[in-house]
Formats: sequence, C-alpha cells, structure tokens
Amino acid sequence: MSEAAERIPVQPSTAGAGPETSVARPTGRPDQLRPRIWPGVAIIALQWMALTVPGWIDPGSMWHIQVTMMTPMVSAALFGLWWVFGTRFSWKERFIVLGACAVIGGAAIAAYHSSMQSMGYMPVMMIVLPYVMLVWVVWLVATMLVRWPIRRFGLLVLFALVWGYFTLVRWNGVDGTFASTMSFRWRPTSEDLFLTQSDAAHAAIPEDISEAGEMLEVEPADWPGFRGVDRDGRRTGVKIATDWSTKPPRELWRRRVGPGWSSFAVVGNRAYTQEQRGEYEAVVCYDASTGSELWAHKDQARFSEAIAGPGPRSTPTLHEGKIYAQGAAGNLNCLDALTGRAIWSRDILKESGATPQMWGYAASPLVADGVVTVFAGAKDKSVMGYHADTGEPAWSAGTGKFSYCSTQLSRLAGVDQLLISTEKGVTAFDPARGTVLWQHDWPLEGGMARVVQPAVVAGTDVLIGTGFGNGTRRVRVSREGDSWTTEEVWRSAAFKPYFND
Repeated sequence: MSEAAERIPVQPSTAGAGPETSVARPTGRPDQLRPRIWPGVAIIALQWMALTVPGWIDPGSMWHIQVTMMTPMVSAALFGLWWVFGTRFSWKERFIVLGACAVIGGAAIAAYHSSMQSMGYMPVMMIVLPYVMLVWVVWLVATMLVRWPIRRFGLLVLFALVWGYFTLVRWNGVDGTFASTMSFRWRPTSEDLFLTQSDAAHAAIPEDISEAGEMLEVEPADWPGFRGVDRDGRRTGVKIATDWSTKPPRELWRRRVGPGWSSFAVVGNRAYTQEQRGEYEAVVCYDASTGSELWAHKDQARFSEAIAGPGPRSTPTLHEGKIYAQGAAGNLNCLDALTGRAIWSRDILKESGATPQMWGYAASPLVADGVVTVFAGAKDKSVMGYHADTGEPAWSAGTGKFSYCSTQLSRLAGVDQLLISTEKGVTAFDPARGTVLWQHDWPLEGGMARVVQPAVVAGTDVLIGTGFGNGTRRVRVSREGDSWTTEEVWRSAAFKPYFND
C-alpha cells in the first residue's frame, strides 16, 4: 500500500458491524465534549441546604450566623472554579458568559439602594449572588436540548432580570433569626411613617415639680433602668398573673415610635426610652397609661448600620429625679425626669478619643457614689466617669476597646465595685475614684466584643458569659489587704451566651 493510501481515512461500515468495529468518538477538545453541569448542580444544592437547614435547627445561633455569612462566599468561589475549569464549554464561551454576568452585575450594583451597598456589599454577596447562581444552573439544566446560542442568550436575559430586580428593593437588615428582610425601595420605612404623622398631643407638665417629684420615687413595681434595679433582669416583691389562658393580657394602647434598640425605664406612670427621629436622637418620656408623649429631648445625631438599622441602643437610667441617657453616637445627657429639661451633656466619643463602636454605643449609664459611668472604649479610657450632678469629668480608666456591656455595680469581698466585660476579660473599678481593683484576662481576638453582663455568685465569684463559641467561666475573686487576685473555678462551652437573657 502506498504512503498516500495510508493517509486516507477509512469510514467503517455500519452494516453488519461486529465487535471489532470501531466507532467515532470526540477528540477530547473541550468544545467537542458534552458540557459537565452536575458539579454546578451539586454546588447550588449544597449552598441552599447550608442557607436553610441551620435556620431550622438552631435559628439565630452563632454557628447559624457564621454559616449564613460564609456559605455564599465559599459557593461563589467553587462556582467560579467549576465554570472556568470544569464545564467543558469552549474557553471563549466560558469567558463571554462570565464577563457578561460581571458587567451586568456591576451596572446593576451601581443603581442599587445604598442599603444594598452597605457593609462592603455584604447584602450583594449574601442575597443576590446565591440567586444569580441558582438561575444560572437551573437554566442550563432546563435547556440541555436547546442549541447553545439560544441558551447563551437566555442566560444573559436571566442575568439582567435577577441583577436588575434587586435595583428595586431596599435591604432592611436582618431579624432575630438572621433572616434578611427587604422591601421595595420606594415604600416608606416605619421611620418615614412615624415622621410624617402629626406630633403627639403633649400632656400638661405638672407645675409644682416638687410635689410631682414624689411620683418618681422608685416603688417595688418600678423598673428604673436597664434590666431593672440591679441590672439582673429580676424584680422581687411583685407578682403577675401567669394563667393567660383564663385571663390573658389586654392591650390598652398602641402607638408608633422611632427606631432604636433602647428598652424602657418605668417609674410610676412614666416610661422613658430613646428613639431615632430623622436626624435627631431623642430621649422620650411617655405616659404609661395612655401612651401619649409627655416630653422629648433631641440631639442632632444619627447612628445607623445595615444589620441593626438606625437609632440609640442603650436604655435611660432614672436616678434621684434625673434621667441619664447615652445615644448610639456617644452623646451622654442628664435631663430633668419630669420636664426633659437639659441639665448637662457630654460627648463621649470626642472626649475619650475612642474609635466608634461597630454597632454603636450601647452602654446604659450607671450612677454609683455620685458618679455616672459609661463604656467609652478608648485607649486607657475604657470607662468614663462623670460627676452625676454637674457632668464634670470624675475619672477614666481601663484598657478594653470593644464592648456592648454596661457597668455593673457589684459587691465582692465586702467591697462595692463596678464590673465591665470587654474583649480583654472583666475589669473591676472603684466607683468613686476609678481605680482598677482587679482584672481577669480572657481575651477575644479579631475585634470581637462581649455583650453579656457579668454576674456575681455567692458574693465571691463572677460568671463571665461569652459568645462566639467561647463559653462561660466562673472566676473566684479574693482580697488580701489592698491586693486582689482572681482564680478560674471552672469553664464550660455547654452554654455560651452572646446576648443578655
């Protein structure tokens, strides 16, 4: 056979083909192989399992939050690797589709509501990308028998629809189960509705303040500040009906208020809280019987972040006829509890030189030994103390920079002291002078902060609750003369509280 004849391909006959007959197969080039879609399906299936199952098992837990935040990033990385290196489409088609998705997404993001662009575009990563990848894979599976040019065109249309839909919405943050809440961007927020309502009718302020002041004397049923009298969520000497099936609570009134995370201090017939009113932080006094507003003190300040939204975070404290309230932006006010008249005000952030807390100032003021204390979070000025009557600086001390705890008046080894939990551990201060009595080190890394109030047990020990999987420690505090020591009694990861109970 000649050399020319050897180069002529021989077409096998299909008639009577036996076991020895060879069959034409793809040459192995990516554009000639059947696309590999199943890895993308697996990635998306695992992604949505990770985004939904933890919420069914343990909603709002730290591991649920961490999985929810990490899953979209991990799945996006795996999805990109699969598309570029594992789909078997031609290299040209792979980069055309990927590039088109990026261009369409970039154009859409530029038109997104500011809430969608917050926190380093976290809402885009957590919400939008999972849906983009979902429709991407679903379309490829649904159109497996359709010619590629049509599939490519449909894919680009879907990109435009999914990316484009989110230009219409506003991200409202997350709820207690860490589920994102959204609404159409042109729909008024609850704050907008509140601000457009007419001002509440102000009840008459008693003219004789001295007589009215007797109403503010703390009684057993009162709740004069954050978590009650002792900041432990307890109130003795009070009973409430617990059989709500036969005698359920009855709603007396309802009213719209500004956003915020402040709880109520209630003394007599007055309920004190803080809320955001547009560009103003407001300390507000309501009539607990009717819900009508008695007075409001406003400071031009606004703190807002994407997850928790706008508004003050701490609860007002009533002490000897005065209200002490700290806003999320760092304003510390002393007001007349009856009229709301300003007595003095300090700027914690400016005076301490601290870096603003990620979630805003959340410490509720505490008055002890004539000094009102709040957490500041500055270098060597972790806690700031001011004379309660004049607002003049009394002391500053401590090294903790991250905390959403409030100072806790406690008695250990027969000595009154202020406890504060920070990323450093727990520190105890002399209430009047600010001297650091002792510190138990239990550091948290990465700018994490403690939130749970320290709790004294048996007059000698302190429970330190810490989230992020760290657990709880029981620490024994001992005193010998002027020297203080701490010793770990036990620790447990079985309960690891992140927020106050």
